[in-house]
Amino acid sequence: MATTAATYTISDLAREFDLTTRAMRFYEDMGLLQPQREGTSGRNRVYTARDRTRLKLTLRAKRLGLSLVEAKEIIDSYDTPRDTAPQMRKFLKVLADHRIKLEAQMVDLQANLAEICTHEKEARSLLDKSEKSEKSKKETVKAK
Repeated sequence: MATTAATYTISDLAREFDLTTRAMRFYEDMGLLQPQREGTSGRNRVYTARDRTRLKLTLRAKRLGLSLVEAKEIIDSYDTPRDTAPQMRKFLKVLADHRIKLEAQMVDLQANLAEICTHEKEARSLLDKSEKSEKSKKETVKAK
């Protein structure tokens, strides 16, 4: 008994992963997905379970903040039946580099937040002084 491998249309995967078909075509253009073509003049894309897995890994890499080029390099490295140690070292290097970038961004964001807090305090203080001055002026006018 022959079993047929699961296949998906572009709409199936787009719906499952909450993407647009345009995004799916972009991932294809980047070489992340390689659907088969069927139908008249190859207009219909047919995605395999492999494409689905590559899409899932691509989206995971994006969530981690990796570029699509980095994601492709890592995902492609798993397509070769070689020793996985070099693949893991590359993956760890990419993650370490990305962590360093994110930590630097976090330092910048914390500095920006501290600056915003300082400006908020200054603005509140100035507003309080202004409102007290206005209130004092109104009370002086009423007293006369």
